[in-house]
Amino acid sequence: MFRGRYEHTIDAKGRTSVPARYRDVLEATGERRIVVTSALDPCLVAYTAPEWAAFEERLAKMPQFDRAVQKLKRIYVSGAVECEIDDVGRILVPPTLRDHARLKKDVVWAGSGRYAELWDKDEWARHFETTDDERRSMSSRLAELGL
Repeated sequence: MFRGRYEHTIDAKGRTSVPARYRDVLEATGERRIVVTSALDPCLVAYTAPEWAAFEERLAKMPQFDRAVQKLKRIYVSGAVECEIDDVGRILVPPTLRDHARLKKDVVWAGSGRYAELWDKDEWARHFETTDDERRSMSSRLAELGL
């Protein structure tokens, strides 16, 4: 499980450190790579290889002609890249993914349980600028879901 927020930098070549706690999660599964892809928001999503395989399997069982499923596949599956973690704990994020997430220099890794998100630090801050109406709407929806 990926938990916590960690601030790192991304260099001009597109390399960023994977947080040590996330590397521990990967080591527990015997992995030295993660699958990174574009997300619906301007960020990236990182999965362990087994978690990504399970996600793709669930996606394959969904109706192939459903427009939302097609769109999700176009965003998530077409953007997916296996990133090897180097000996100093970094991954190389491809330019197309860096562009999608608007990654500049300072980045935030945010744990989301089965996956982690990678955000530009400024985009991350903007993401939390919500109105009272948005908070009430979100609160109502979470109550509907039983949270």
